[in-house]
Amino acid sequence: MLFAITLILICLGVVMIYSASSSYGLERYKDSAFFLKRHLVYLVLGFIISLVIMSVDYRFFQKHSRVFLVISFFLLILVLIPHIGREIGGAKRWFRLGMLSFQPSEFAKFSVIVYMADALSRRQERLRNFLYGFIPPMFILGCCVGLVLLQPDLGTAIAITLIVFIMFFVAGIKLIHIFPVVLSSLPVLYALVFNVAYRRKRIFAFLNPWEDPKGIGFQIIQSFIALGSGGLFGVGLGKSRQKLLYLPAAHTDFIFSIIGEELGFIGSATIILLFVLFILCATKIILNSSDRFSQLLGLGIISMIALEAMINIGVATGSIPTKGLPLPFVSYGGSSLIFNLASVALLLNISRNKPKPAGDLL
Repeated sequence: MLFAITLILICLGVVMIYSASSSYGLERYKDSAFFLKRHLVYLVLGFIISLVIMSVDYRFFQKHSRVFLVISFFLLILVLIPHIGREIGGAKRWFRLGMLSFQPSEFAKFSVIVYMADALSRRQERLRNFLYGFIPPMFILGCCVGLVLLQPDLGTAIAITLIVFIMFFVAGIKLIHIFPVVLSSLPVLYALVFNVAYRRKRIFAFLNPWEDPKGIGFQIIQSFIALGSGGLFGVGLGKSRQKLLYLPAAHTDFIFSIIGEELGFIGSATIILLFVLFILCATKIILNSSDRFSQLLGLGIISMIALEAMINIGVATGSIPTKGLPLPFVSYGGSSLIFNLASVALLLNISRNKPKPAGDLL
């Protein structure tokens, strides 16, 4: 069931990426299928990596969790070095590999989830101890978030933090240890948002996009127009007007808006329903998993995909401020697609193990 839902989302993504990007690809690269071809390459790479993950026992990742973490930290440092990391719009977040690009923060997100699942399962007896149970994983989280913020990428840093805190809570770390960290981070978050011009403008655009309809509010207003134009059944597949260079990032961050325009409320609701079913199926897998590591690993994966989906849909509908996170399995997004597929492969790997006896679940 989980595999089938993922496959449906991927197929819908392939269709909608071509529909949303054909005009932009033709205008900029003289090839209407430019982004579709690249997406298919990432998709093939993702499936190959997934098959490799399915061919080994998931405990391999537990055994080598520290290795994955060290590699991800090394890549996060390497991408910041001039002439090595690719800089776009003042942000150094990518490596250029021929026609493809790689975002190390996506690998870091995956690696941190694996490491935290291992660390929290090993420290089960000491989790409620502040010095030995809470501080060590918080130190690792702080290092990862700090490196991601240097890129800078505040959205990914917040997403990683939320995922890990969810894992902390379910693993049994005391709330009295978590709350002070959350409260003390609020002034830092405020400074990171309101002391940086483009982030501050995004907040103002979220509060009132019509104050600057041709500037910072342009993108979200075009998203509203796309969603509103779709009505109940949509204007028809391939017939979006907003994708004709009106809505920026139509095939990435705002693909949900194009789905709403072309497939209407029915299409949008179907996407949301598929993600709900995905979460339910994945939750059933971790509740029946065979050990604590697999439970926490599955929880981290579910949290990652659910948060990304909620944030992307929330941005497209104007429910939260604009943040560039792709819609899992649906948006064009190379590194994100690969590691989301790898995460699903891990869940499927976990599901092959015998159920844990009742009463010893999360």
